[in-house]
Amino acid sequence: MSKAATAVIGGSGLYEIEGFDVDERRRLETPYGPPSDDLIIGTFAGGPAVFLPRHGAGHRLPPGGVNFRANIWALKSLGVERILSVSAVGSLKTEVKPRDFVIPDQLYDNTKHRASTFFDAGLAVHVSLADPYCPRVRELATAACERRGVAVHGRGTYVCMEGPQFSTRAESNVYRHLGFDVIGMTSATEAKLAREAEMCYATVALVTDYDVWFEAEDVTIGMILDNMRANVANVKAVVEEVLPELAAAGACDCQRALEGAIVTDLELVPDEVKERLRPILAKYL
Repeated sequence: MSKAATAVIGGSGLYEIEGFDVDERRRLETPYGPPSDDLIIGTFAGGPAVFLPRHGAGHRLPPGGVNFRANIWALKSLGVERILSVSAVGSLKTEVKPRDFVIPDQLYDNTKHRASTFFDAGLAVHVSLADPYCPRVRELATAACERRGVAVHGRGTYVCMEGPQFSTRAESNVYRHLGFDVIGMTSATEAKLAREAEMCYATVALVTDYDVWFEAEDVTIGMILDNMRANVANVKAVVEEVLPELAAAGACDCQRALEGAIVTDLELVPDEVKERLRPILAKYL
């Protein structure tokens, strides 16, 4: 596989991509257990790519049940350097409308029970998350939305909640008062792990509803599914537009995230930890 290979992590409603020329469906085992599903390896829009449905085919996995570490480790082990993530979200601002797309530049992690680091025993590493999403991937994704005529907001803050329940009205209004733009259940964990794995990562957030702060219209699953279907048709067009550009993108600071971030003397790191993290640490060992 090309070292410039790009992966798409499909979110709610995006379980496959038409036009993806499949070479192989690979079931990987990782030190963290199995990924969400088979990794679909092939070509799309003329370039090498990997597709992984975050929730598994048929949406079997709720957000808290997604094995995020296994997903990111598996993609890294295949040589993937850039990830375009797709995520359904609720809007926390009137001007961010259902069926709009948001390419967030910031996130706020309000999850409580997730493993969100590879460096939890035997090795201390502190990567910078000041800017948690890759600026180059964000720029290309935003431009692709604009070319495809999709209403897009090129920046915003994504607050990541634990789920699987939706917010209470009190919670939703607190998030609004804090100035957040959209709310979802997945992106923060992926962004943290991708940065630790020195992978470029950005999210295309697909707005399905106004969340429950918008009392003029209660959120229903029917409403969310209708908007999701419209969003999925648009995001497939955007993915087709942006993947060739991602494959051609050059080196990025995201791919040097561990430089200066490793605190532990690598001579003191247990061999088991080095082996488990070899896809991530190879150039430092």
